Amino acid sequence: MADAAPTTPKEIFAAQFSMADAAPTTPKEIFAAMPGRFQKDAAKGLNATYQFDLSGDNGGKWNVVINNETCTVNEGPAASPSITISMTAQDYVDMTTGKLNGQVAFMSGKLRIAGDMGLALRMQSLFA
Repeated sequence: MADAAPTTPKEIFAAQFSMADAAPTTPKEIFAAMPGRFQKDAAKGLNATYQFDLSGDNGGKWNVVINNETCTVNEGPAASPSITISMTAQDYVDMTTGKLNGQVAFMSGKLRIAGDMGLALRMQSLFA
């Protein structure tokens, strides 16, 4: 006998947000999801390369290239990034999942930025 379809708001919510939709737990998962979260309207006229240098467990280097209304994510360093964002991999996961405030991370030294600071401020509007 098949399971009954969800009928209560709680059951419906649980069905919509199964473990497959759980918050990412590694930088690799976050970067893999970025193209699908990209807000092309927010990127009109923007040409920039974001370099991410993440240290510690699950760390590595990734770059995100925004070219007008397109987004490409690559593993590895960028040749000439517009901005470089450096932090631990766990702090990056915590920041992108809302557990760590970006301004607090910056002011406490957990988040370091080299290059165009305006691009860092624009990042949140580029990805939903």
